Amino acid sequence: MTPKTLSKKIANLALSKKANNVLILDLRKLTDMADFFVVCSADSDVQVKAIADAIVDGMEDVGSSPWHQEGLTNRQWVLLDYVDVVVHVFHKEMRKFYGLEKLWGDAKIEEVMDKPAPKKATRKPRTTKKKK
Repeated sequence: MTPKTLSKKIANLALSKKANNVLILDLRKLTDMADFFVVCSADSDVQVKAIADAIVDGMEDVGSSPWHQEGLTNRQWVLLDYVDVVVHVFHKEMRKFYGLEKLWGDAKIEEVMDKPAPKKATRKPRTTKKKK
């Protein structure tokens, strides 16, 4: 799996647990420490853990485990290092405080959003003719 594909897979796994403001930062032209950051936030520490767990479990399903992970006990900022892709799952207040996107402001940023649910076909109400 290419780093770009991996970052998109991780972003979608985060969205599966209702992560907020999911961004992929392309760092390839800026540094050699990682190709991409996936950054997202959660409204509570429980949701931070749920997002991180969903990413780890989903990636293990495709045969990829994090090389390193931090913050799972504190649940304010979880870092999952997949070597070419580093994932940052923030509690929303911590994300504001650290401003990671501003630190990497020269990176190309892609916002990843949930795909809207398909529209259900609507049926027109049946009209019945009145019998005389």
